[in-house]
Amino acid sequence: MYNTSFFKKILLIATVAVFYSCDKDFNTVGEDLIGNNDNFDLEAKDDYTVTAYNKKVTPVASNNLPINALGIYENPVFGTTTANFNTQVNLASYAPALGFGAVIDSVTLNIPYFIDPTKTTISTEGKRTYVLDSIYGPETGIFKLSVYESGILLNNYNANNYDISQFYNTDRNSDFQTQATTNPNVFGLRLNNSTNTAENDQFFFSSKPIIEKTAATTTTAESSKIIDPEMRLHLDKDFFKAKIFDAPANKLASPDVFKNYFKGLYFKVEKSGTSAGRMAMMNFNKGKITVFYKAKTAEKDAEAVAKTFVINLTGDSNTNVNTVSLLEESNPVSDYTTATADDVTPDEKLYLKGGQGSMVVIELFDKTDLVHYVNGEPVTGSNGVSDELDEIRNNVTYKKWLANEANLVFTIDSQKMSSLIGNDPKTIATEPGRIYLYDLTNNTVLTDYTLDRTSSINGDPKKKRTVFNGMISIDPTTKIATYKIRITNHIRNLIKNADVTNVKLGLVVTESIDITSSSKLDKTKVLPKINNESFLTEIPTASVMSPLGTVLFGSNIPESDQANYDKRVKLQIYYTKLKPN
Repeated sequence: MYNTSFFKKILLIATVAVFYSCDKDFNTVGEDLIGNNDNFDLEAKDDYTVTAYNKKVTPVASNNLPINALGIYENPVFGTTTANFNTQVNLASYAPALGFGAVIDSVTLNIPYFIDPTKTTISTEGKRTYVLDSIYGPETGIFKLSVYESGILLNNYNANNYDISQFYNTDRNSDFQTQATTNPNVFGLRLNNSTNTAENDQFFFSSKPIIEKTAATTTTAESSKIIDPEMRLHLDKDFFKAKIFDAPANKLASPDVFKNYFKGLYFKVEKSGTSAGRMAMMNFNKGKITVFYKAKTAEKDAEAVAKTFVINLTGDSNTNVNTVSLLEESNPVSDYTTATADDVTPDEKLYLKGGQGSMVVIELFDKTDLVHYVNGEPVTGSNGVSDELDEIRNNVTYKKWLANEANLVFTIDSQKMSSLIGNDPKTIATEPGRIYLYDLTNNTVLTDYTLDRTSSINGDPKKKRTVFNGMISIDPTTKIATYKIRITNHIRNLIKNADVTNVKLGLVVTESIDITSSSKLDKTKVLPKINNESFLTEIPTASVMSPLGTVLFGSNIPESDQANYDKRVKLQIYYTKLKPN
């Protein structure tokens, strides 16, 4: 309990200026608190029971994610994640006029990287230095990258209908690999077969800009263009000559026919020797294949002219491009495997990991139900409501308490998260910048999420809804890292509405706070139990997108553990209450 005069002043100001003006429900929980502030006292309680336990996420649908990972990330806390990828492609124009006598000069695949604009610098000489964003693992990490013609036609995906033939789950990589390399109807060989090993056997994410130079002509001087860092691979010219330029005209006439003819690209990722890998979040939707060639515009023309033909990795208003993120989990750390065993026992450590990783189930308030209240007085006998929640409702209804603010606070296990691979300090795991809390029972957002319409900080789209929060915070003095999530309205609804169900809450890492849709788990596999009657059937899509993980202190920490007991997950509720006469 915290009860200082400074705290009182600050909280009273916040109560009047924020909650009264911004929250219509301010006076619906603890009404009639009007009068001289000397009549009121403030109280903060954080000793409520919170039950939290881990759940392993089984294979989950990973169709058409907005952002996809690519590469290898060796996490010393969780294990190794290898992210492969498959995508359809879309002609920039159908029934194209490609010219006559085409000779291909080169074919490039270009996919821009995410960069941190706040860290981009330009020297006095005009040289730009970039820092890549959303990239994980040692800067020197490399891996083997192979791009194949896909051998699987991706069906259109409807998240609202469970049709297993249209679900492509995180664990399907072996199917895509087999079809890309052994299916007799596809090329079967690596397309990125350049002699430059940085484009295949020793691929790495380069932060250097690309300088494109245009040669001087009789009328123009030599010029250059700076391209932001991107993946740029040279692809097999003979394949595209046969697949596009020598194709029967009807194969390039419409999107549906073309998708059956050229099923897309499969990106296969493997370790390169003993080198540590690296992983980046990729916006494949901005990727494209450009064929540079020379051809006569008309058959009677004397000379061929330079031309380009574009194949996009994104759709348009008339065409969908389907994708699937293919994640392989290997070398799991034993502590992680043990902690995510399928049970509903409260855990001492909470393991959150994106992708086909793990999440946490949270239940608020103790299950003890021995008393209830009648006209403000306790009466022995159960009523189907937690005694803790009953007491809060009684304090608000009969003692005129006001619930000002409620938060769930999670403390990161910094010692566990400082684990290394060997003794290499560069292998320390990257902390997720944000976690997300939602109504697990109904697979929907909480009221506090909906009511928070705050805009992003410094234009960063990952830092919207700052009141609902969930962003990592590091105390500058103690260096203790925490995540705090505002659930004021969720708690108020439980207090004032006796018929509101105290639902289970779900906690996950998130790649985007704006994405609240869910991805279904493969129900043909064994599903994780939430309790003896229900199972985990879906997971927030933004969690599937993220490769990161963190370890938090849970609820099952004994008081005898003096070093960590106070770091347990806490439900904090701040009250204004009438002073006793």
